[in-house]
Amino acid sequence: MLLKDFYKILSLEKTDTQKYLAIILINEKHDVFKGHFPGNPIMPGVCMMQIIKELTEQITQFPLILQTLSNVKFMALINPDKTPELRLELDVTITDEDLVKVKNATFFNETVALKLSGVYKRI
Repeated sequence: MLLKDFYKILSLEKTDTQKYLAIILINEKHDVFKGHFPGNPIMPGVCMMQIIKELTEQITQFPLILQTLSNVKFMALINPDKTPELRLELDVTITDEDLVKVKNATFFNETVALKLSGVYKRI
């Protein structure tokens, strides 16, 4: 975990051949939120991208580095004081070239907060 104690994985389960469902709990008291932003904490987008990478590493059991992002849409602000629990749906495919393709949708309640499609390379 790049940011110590930033989030906790409540569950991570395989739901289909290449689909996974993760439920995480954001630590709303983490120092990141003191600067982003005091009195109105908002999840930094780069932190969400890191969480997706870390979950994908756990799923594949490989250390990964981001190679390309083909689609990233931040659709709603995540306020950890109001909605600390997030649901991440991941579709993970390992290609013949040993690349890891990930499609993600991140939700709080029924609101879509983030959609991401990316390719990671094993390191």
